[in-house]
Amino acid sequence: MQNTGPGIRLFFGALILSALSLSAAATPPTRPSAANTNISAEPNTVADLVARLRKQAEASQSSPAVRADYDALRSAQSLSAAQLPYADYAYLRLLFEATRDGGYWNLHWAITDREPNSDAIWSQWRARRGTSPTGITATAECDELSALYAFLARRGGVRNVGLFWPTANHTVAVWRIPAAPRETRIVVPTTQIFLSQYDSFGSRGFDPWKQAKIYEYGRRDIADDARLPPALIGFFLAQNDKYARASGLSLQRMRQLRDGVLAGSLSADQARRKRNANASHPPPSTTAARTRISSATCKRAQQRPSDGHRPTPPLAQLRLDLHRSHIGEPRKPATRARNAIWPTVSSSATQHWPSD
Repeated sequence: MQNTGPGIRLFFGALILSALSLSAAATPPTRPSAANTNISAEPNTVADLVARLRKQAEASQSSPAVRADYDALRSAQSLSAAQLPYADYAYLRLLFEATRDGGYWNLHWAITDREPNSDAIWSQWRARRGTSPTGITATAECDELSALYAFLARRGGVRNVGLFWPTANHTVAVWRIPAAPRETRIVVPTTQIFLSQYDSFGSRGFDPWKQAKIYEYGRRDIADDARLPPALIGFFLAQNDKYARASGLSLQRMRQLRDGVLAGSLSADQARRKRNANASHPPPSTTAARTRISSATCKRAQQRPSDGHRPTPPLAQLRLDLHRSHIGEPRKPATRARNAIWPTVSSSATQHWPSD
């Protein structure tokens, strides 16, 4: 009997272990908790930000104003809906209005003498410890802003967006659309330099065929898993929710006022008064109005002198003077007032001039 005790204990021990193994194999894997799901969905990485931008752009497609701007661009470029996908347009439109100089992400143009990439913009964003709807989020030059736009376009799945130099000292973005007999090139002016106050997405103010080849911007300026300040990303997404459904004409007028405040040529009170005055006289929103603006822009492009220079509207004159003053001499980063205040406003899909 004494010899059988250890054997019985070993037998029952093996039986218990076998039962536990079978139980573990039959138990389904534990699902992630709600807390874990929320953490992974937080828009605090570049990849998460891009995913949220795509969702917001998709939501903006239901806006009549966005659809009208899309139809106007297709008509002006003689493109079919298959050649110019609405989803891609909505995403690139959102990026344009957000990341342009004076756009609603509060990016501000200045001479920086940096390389034509968006590295410095991301560095400024990542270094921020707080954010405010009235503050400039990053300062960059035209080529940096264009690189940021092209980078986010590709990360969001839209191909063939690259950089275009209409002059030796200026850069914008161009979206190439495959078409017969040759591709269509849509100019995306990330600043208003050398352009009028009416030039926007699809501007004819520059001839994109002056540059033989537009190469897709393929540089990886920042890793997808790079983390960004949650408060800053929250501000970006809130601004998208507020403005992405408004018409391009409204956003253009808003950009002019915001740019004046950020550049220091307008006080916040002056911008508010101008905004309220414009609210009483909303910009035209019909297709005919868009056609008139497009035709006027084309006429200005046709009248451009052969030497590559043309009269510059007053809106861009200040920055053009800054550019010219630095040609042929070392360029230094421009300074700006840090206490510029921009009045925040709200908008809806049907408003052509957002109001408080």
